[in-house]
Amino acid sequence: MITIDNKPIKLHESFRSITRSYYRRGAAGALLVYVITRRETFNQLASWLEDERQHANANVTIMLIGNKCDLAHRLAVSTQEGEQFATEHGLIFMEASAKTAQNVEEAFIKTAATIYKKIQDGVFDVLNEVLLLVRFLQHEYNLGRPFNQA
Repeated sequence: MITIDNKPIKLHESFRSITRSYYRRGAAGALLVYVITRRETFNQLASWLEDERQHANANVTIMLIGNKCDLAHRLAVSTQEGEQFATEHGLIFMEASAKTAQNVEEAFIKTAATIYKKIQDGVFDVLNEVLLLVRFLQHEYNLGRPFNQA
């Protein structure tokens, strides 16, 4: 939580309203991140995942990342809990550290490889997805609105 103009703001709630505008853009992949030292972020995963699945492409590849694995001595969420959540919800799982860059590149590579396999298997029609995005952007431009507004 931060304070802006003397008002407390919950960052994940503010971020949620921003990200909803991007769901319709046909993303093939998403990273769902919680902090392994903060149980409350893990407890929000079901809500965030439901939001993603409600607004995003049904075939989106979702990588669940337990961030801050460099702080394992302050662990609030075990690796097994992260793995179990991922398995139950059909997600890819990995722990990483943005601070040390541990597994960061690997997370993107693994997500991209899964998306690529879906493209090869015909799950995603890449040309159609690009055309939909172009049409959306043209529509937004013609209405004279910034691209990130509904």
